[in-house]
Amino acid sequence: MTTKDFTVKWLAYTLALLPVWLMECFLLSRYPLFGVKPMLLPLAVVAVATLEGGAAGAGFGLGVGFLFDAMIPGVPGLPILLLALLGLGVGLLAQYALRQDFVGCLLCSMLALAALDALRIAFRLFTGAAPLGAMLTLAGKEIGWSLCFVPFVYPLFLWVYHRVPKATVL
Repeated sequence: MTTKDFTVKWLAYTLALLPVWLMECFLLSRYPLFGVKPMLLPLAVVAVATLEGGAAGAGFGLGVGFLFDAMIPGVPGLPILLLALLGLGVGLLAQYALRQDFVGCLLCSMLALAALDALRIAFRLFTGAAPLGAMLTLAGKEIGWSLCFVPFVYPLFLWVYHRVPKATVL
């Protein structure tokens, strides 16, 4: 793959991320359903990692992590690390254990969202911020609401995947 192909490929993925980010940041955050807001940026990382594999998923997760870190208050740098690791793990899982299609993306999305919420719950339990039952209920609603957007996020990145240059295997 030439440098130009590489640049075009990741520019296309970045442009595809733009409507997902705008929807999460400016539309869905203003109108929570049942008191929860969906997380779409991790779904974008999962979609790209499912299609491209572990290394590309980690790189895309790193970039999305910077955006997520700038958007969401919390521990600086943690979303960058978590989304990079999420992209790596999901990419390897989809590449070697699951199919790289919508069903694989949906399963990986469930696992990824559950893992992210488990880390958030563990942190809040450690600090004593809220009772476990309330946090589990909220996490279940958030995961369910976020999974409703997989049928919209995955086809967007699949469309890009089919139109960008692929790496050549010699």
